[in-house]
This record gives sequence, C-alpha cells and structure tokens, in this order.
Amino acid sequence: MVRKLAPAIVVITVSAVTAMAGEEGFVKLFNGKALAGWEAKDEIWSVRDGMIVGKSRPPSLKHNSFLTTAKEFQDFELRLEFHLVGGKGNSGVQYRSKRVPDSHEVSGYQADLGDSYWGVLYDEARRNRVLQRPIDPEKLKKALKRAGWNTYVIRAEGNHLTQFINGVKTVDYIEKDAGIARKGIIGLQVHSGPPVEMQFRNIRIKEL
Repeated sequence: MVRKLAPAIVVITVSAVTAMAGEEGFVKLFNGKALAGWEAKDEIWSVRDGMIVGKSRPPSLKHNSFLTTAKEFQDFELRLEFHLVGGKGNSGVQYRSKRVPDSHEVSGYQADLGDSYWGVLYDEARRNRVLQRPIDPEKLKKALKRAGWNTYVIRAEGNHLTQFINGVKTVDYIEKDAGIARKGIIGLQVHSGPPVEMQFRNIRIKEL
C-alpha cells in the first residue's frame, strides 16, 4: 500500500532542502559563545548574546581596533550580519589582510560601513584610499537599515572582488595590481574616534 504525504509536509521538506542548499559548504567562523580562532590587541571586543561586540568607550578610541582570524583565506565567500548601534560611527570587515608589525593597524581590503562609507571598498593601511564606491547608491540607501541588522556578503575569487549589503551589489572590482596579496586574514573593525558599538553575528565562510 502506498501512503501519500500531506501537502503541508511536502512544502516544509522542500523549503528545508532549499535553505540547506543555500548554505552548503559554509562553515562558522564564530560559534556564538567564545572568540576561539580570533585575535585582538585590546579589550574592547567581547561576546554577548551570541554576538561579537566591539565597543569603544568615552572619551574616544585613539586608534583603530581589529579583531582578526588566526587563519588566512584566499578565495572565498564570506557571509555575516552586522549592526552599527545607533547608526552612527564607522566600522568595516577586513579581508585578504595582514596585521602591521608593531602597530594596532591591519592592512588590506575593507568592506566598509558607516557614515558616508556604506558598501565602499577601501584599502586600509596600504594604499589608504577608496577603491570603489557603491554601484547604485540610491538602491543601497533604500535597502540599508542604518540602525538595524544588515547582511554583508563578500566574495573574493582571483582578482575579482564583489560586495553585497542586504542583497544589493555595492562593489564589483577587478584588482589590476599583481603585487597585491590574494590571501590573508579576515577582521572586524571598530574605528578610532567617538564611542561606537558594533555587533556581528552569523559569521560563516565557504572557501572556493
């Protein structure tokens, strides 16, 4: 005797398979409980309620602060959620980067976020300039939740870099300088200046 499944069960099963397929091959960089596998040079970083929190204190932070992975990555897709508390300040996600010896700085690509820099690709502590601004600023503005949770997707493959915020492509960049490193650490930034709180969660990566 063949027993037919109820339609509701079929719908749930298909949805579950689709969700799993979208995350196939991804591994967590943060377990939601501790900063295992991450490194920092100061104490503004902590774990709270399943989030990585970077919080500077009054009167100001004198230097940029970075929490970085111990492991290096080359070609990958990185996915995470971020929240700039209050919607004011500046932060970013470093990739293909390295720590600068005898310094608090980290040099390399930065998927920027914050006032005037949402979605920007910046070259931190290296060429020290914006490499590309958002492709469609108005589309990004409509999708962005300045003081809420947003998603960042960063893909690095060969010399091709792409960045997305909330599904909106902000950067599609081809690196023409063959001397620029194509492998490095991933990092989270709290920018120097007035007090700011950054929250990150659901950080996962798929190596390509």
